[in-house]
Amino acid sequence: MTHLPLIRPRAVLFDMDGTLTEPMLDFPRIKAEMGIGTGPILESLAAMDEAARKKAEAVLLRHEEIAADSSRLNPGCEDLLNWLSEMRIAVAVITRNSRSSAETVFRRHGLKIDVSITREDGPFKPSPVSLELACQRLGVVRGETWMVGDGQYDVEAALAAGIRSVWISHQKSRPFTTEPWLAVADLIELLDIMKRADHS
Repeated sequence: MTHLPLIRPRAVLFDMDGTLTEPMLDFPRIKAEMGIGTGPILESLAAMDEAARKKAEAVLLRHEEIAADSSRLNPGCEDLLNWLSEMRIAVAVITRNSRSSAETVFRRHGLKIDVSITREDGPFKPSPVSLELACQRLGVVRGETWMVGDGQYDVEAALAAGIRSVWISHQKSRPFTTEPWLAVADLIELLDIMKRADHS
């Protein structure tokens, strides 16, 4: 992991669920209702036949929309996004959630997001493709970009894309071995670090 002094990024890519918002989804419950095991949801969906996939997707979408309708932002989220806007640092959200649920979250909380990449946009995290697409749409290079997320896939996708990864720990130990570029406890600490970073 790196330490200060840091150079401020030109763009920040955020995960949504558990990063900008408090954790929204009860994954064990969703998997049980979808009839899948303990593996990742989207990868399990891809392995189903068409009829089973449509039925399971309907379950997932219902849970996502209910969660998005009652979502709450993590502490420091509004302050961080407002500061990034003031500093003219571009913001993208990259999520494995549906576009519909992401837009519900943005609308519910009045979030101004420059680019949003959801699972409908193609290969999703931990593939680096969604991060590369966000950089392309924002008009930034990967070396000037940070990826911020609370999950293993966020860190792995950033590493594969050649983008600096910032892992949000939420005061918990890291449950995976992939090493993030930077670890912070929450969005409040991240904003403090960004404010102190070199902006030359």
